[in-house]
Amino acid sequence: MLLEVNNLKKIYTTRFGGNQVQALTNVTFDVEEGEYVAIMGESGSGKTTLLNILAALDKPTGGDVLLEGKSIVHLGEKEISAFRRKNLGFVFQDFNLLDTFSVKDNILLPLVLAGEEYTTMRGKLHPVAQQLGISDILEKFPYEISGGQKQRTAVARALITNPRLILADEPTGALDSKAASQLLKLFRQINEAGQTVLMVTHSTMAASHAKRVLFIKDGRVYHQIYRGQMENEEMYHMISDTLTLLATGGDHYE
Repeated sequence: MLLEVNNLKKIYTTRFGGNQVQALTNVTFDVEEGEYVAIMGESGSGKTTLLNILAALDKPTGGDVLLEGKSIVHLGEKEISAFRRKNLGFVFQDFNLLDTFSVKDNILLPLVLAGEEYTTMRGKLHPVAQQLGISDILEKFPYEISGGQKQRTAVARALITNPRLILADEPTGALDSKAASQLLKLFRQINEAGQTVLMVTHSTMAASHAKRVLFIKDGRVYHQIYRGQMENEEMYHMISDTLTLLATGGDHYE
């Protein structure tokens, strides 16, 4: 099993210690190698908290997260940075590109931080750029390219380290419908080539491309849908129906 999330709890204490907010309550699920999982839920349901814990950016109050059998919850600060670089690729809604770096240098940044030789980096760059259709913009800067191209650059940066897991946070959120559609097609291709993807999204359209959708409500896993043989359209309708149930308070905890 690639990723195991066991009885995850997260309680935040408000600034003056007066109130406690339970963001996650007993969240348990697994992700197998090669899966493409979308996580959905209303605002405040705990999705972002969950993603931050999986990314080792935050620690849970209770429970554990195992990547290939190794707990990531108890890593020290130095270990966490190395763990992220080796194992995780990130794709964010707002791209998180450095404006003073070219597209090429943005993509190579994780390898530079890992101390790789330039010749090795160059050998990794071109296959990824070609796969994502951005070979012709490598010398440009983020302010010279479109939103869709920025997001492809961000995906290339996430892929270049050959991560065990890609974590995507609302990856289509800042894109127009055409660029979003192209990015989702790309994610599907990357996944079919063997990359494991875990995506948090509000978008029913984005989630309908995944192989499995987990719904979080009140900090718990409420329900999940497996694609099986479903086409995107059928998946889209099933997700919509579940979101309606979620919003109207249907009782369906896993």
